[in-house]
Amino acid sequence: MSAFVEVDHIDRIFPLPNGESYIALKNIELKINKGEFISLIGHSGCGKSTLLNIIAGLDRPTTGGVILEGREVQKPGPDRMVVFQNYSLLPWKTVRENIALAVDRVMRHLPKGERKGIVEHHIDIVGLRHAAHKRPAELSGGMKQRVAIARALAIRPKVLLLDEPFGALDALTRGSLQEQLMKICQENEVTCVMVTHDVDEALLLSDRIVMLTNGPAAHIGQILEVPIPRPRQRLDVVNHPSYYALRNEMLYFLNQQKRAKRTKAKQPIAIGRNGLEKVNLDIGFIPLTDCAPLVVAKEKGIFARHGLEEVNLVRKPGWRALASDMASGQLDAAQMLAGMPLAMTLGMENQPSVPIVTALTLSRNGNAITWSKQLYDQGIRSLEDFKRSMLADSDKVHTFGMVHPTSMHNLLLRYWFASHGIDPDWDINLTVIPPPQMVSNLKAGNIDGYCVGEPWNSRAVYEGLGVVMATDLDLWAGHIEKVLGVREAWANQYPQTHLALVTALLEACEYCDDRRNREEILELICRPEYVGSAPEYTRPGLLDPYNKGTGEPVQLLDYNQFYVDRTNCPDRTQMLWVMAQMARWGITPFPKNWVEIIERVCKIDVFSEAARSLGFLDTERDRAPIQLWDGEVFNPDDPIGYLSQVAIKRDIQIQEIMLANDDTPTPSPSLRKIA
Repeated sequence: MSAFVEVDHIDRIFPLPNGESYIALKNIELKINKGEFISLIGHSGCGKSTLLNIIAGLDRPTTGGVILEGREVQKPGPDRMVVFQNYSLLPWKTVRENIALAVDRVMRHLPKGERKGIVEHHIDIVGLRHAAHKRPAELSGGMKQRVAIARALAIRPKVLLLDEPFGALDALTRGSLQEQLMKICQENEVTCVMVTHDVDEALLLSDRIVMLTNGPAAHIGQILEVPIPRPRQRLDVVNHPSYYALRNEMLYFLNQQKRAKRTKAKQPIAIGRNGLEKVNLDIGFIPLTDCAPLVVAKEKGIFARHGLEEVNLVRKPGWRALASDMASGQLDAAQMLAGMPLAMTLGMENQPSVPIVTALTLSRNGNAITWSKQLYDQGIRSLEDFKRSMLADSDKVHTFGMVHPTSMHNLLLRYWFASHGIDPDWDINLTVIPPPQMVSNLKAGNIDGYCVGEPWNSRAVYEGLGVVMATDLDLWAGHIEKVLGVREAWANQYPQTHLALVTALLEACEYCDDRRNREEILELICRPEYVGSAPEYTRPGLLDPYNKGTGEPVQLLDYNQFYVDRTNCPDRTQMLWVMAQMARWGITPFPKNWVEIIERVCKIDVFSEAARSLGFLDTERDRAPIQLWDGEVFNPDDPIGYLSQVAIKRDIQIQEIMLANDDTPTPSPSLRKIA
């Protein structure tokens, strides 16, 4: 069933007199059901009224659009009526005449008597029979607003749009009008979208509350469901068990945005050569197939073309060494695991916080879970077989390798086992092994399997040592894998260099996903200074059909994904899933202020500027619940609720994480646990 109103990936960009532009709204995506009451809240300047005007047809989005009952909104129309804060009544007409003006214009096809009946009915609906003959100057503010509401409802709109309609009224009048509005909307099944700054008003009236982040480039930060039954009375709402929790959630979101605004102040910038502050960079990477964008950007001269004169790609033996060099400042930037910027920002394993930001997703997919050929030959060919074998021989503890606690390899491997009732900390043993050492450890019998990126799965299959049990496309097609990470302080000190770096690597990502270039890319990454692997076991998945070792090879076109399907924009929803999984397994606490942390780590504005400079789309992926192969749903608007209901987990710490502007972590006393 399609939505009644669909706000489809709206951007709104305003040109400025100096030739620059201001991005008011970025990638707004929202579906509204018939008869639903939606409130928009956020700090001043977040684009609430702009979004309302776009839905009304009073303004046009720069990209995207609004669909109402299957038809695109291109201009104002009587199917959408707006009630403004300033009433907008004609001063020389009476209450009756102001309402009749709209009815006569829109319903001119109806007989005069029927139109008159509609006007009189709506005068009664808003309780203005005694004042029907009065002009606006003779009315109170509350009465004027009732006329505006009656005029809007009288033409029977499909959508009622309210822009802070009660903001100028006294508390008693406001309360009375709110209750009248609720009653009218419910009786007539009117779909409403309302802009408000009043959290109590939003809770009283709304089915859902859409909370917008700060501008510029404001987007939906969180959507709050209001599970209070209708019809509602004010006292019933205040006394509802969820009321104060919902109210506090809204206030907490607004306070996060207030803090985020304070962190945006930038240091003075010194411009160097080519308009960049720094042109010589050391960038860390791990020898894996998906380091290809870094290699291509260097070897094809893309870095140099964007003003980065000397880029040194520093090959690291493992992820721990890379993270250490990023924290110490020895590296300017690095190819990072998806969870590493979040974990370093939050302070994992009792390490001090080092705020890391990412403005680019370098790759998606590319991993697999490989078991030893010995296990497979014993008839253990599924997780069900493995569990039966484990129960039959309780003295045997199997060991599996993964590359780093914050990696998708670790999180997906844990999720995979847990989905079949196997506790990855108690029933098996997980150990950290650098990717290039996985095959040798499997051969030596130190591990029974592993989850890693290519080419180290295909090498085990090629050498007859392992069998691929599942690839990313079996587990979660399209998940984030590697990201570009830089220290937040570095990004603030060298903003133009950061932008040039992101732009160059985005161009390289696009080059890597043109399959006509894959033979050349294969030759580049197989060089000793990069991955140093043999082409025969590096080709599967990148160029050739993928061989799991269990049958005929199969072509997996998106196994290594670098650009297609909106790969590259930092993925806030998936990063939130990663953060929740790290908390689930006790790797990091889960920040109560998760919206603030995600916003600080994911630099969508830098990505957008880089994409536009290349003529690429800068649209984010859809903001939607995540569902993996087991059917478990992760709601990005309620990650704490998700953590509460997962069956296998560690003691989860919910903690407010405060980061000072100087990158110094500030401890918070706010701490609770989910057992």
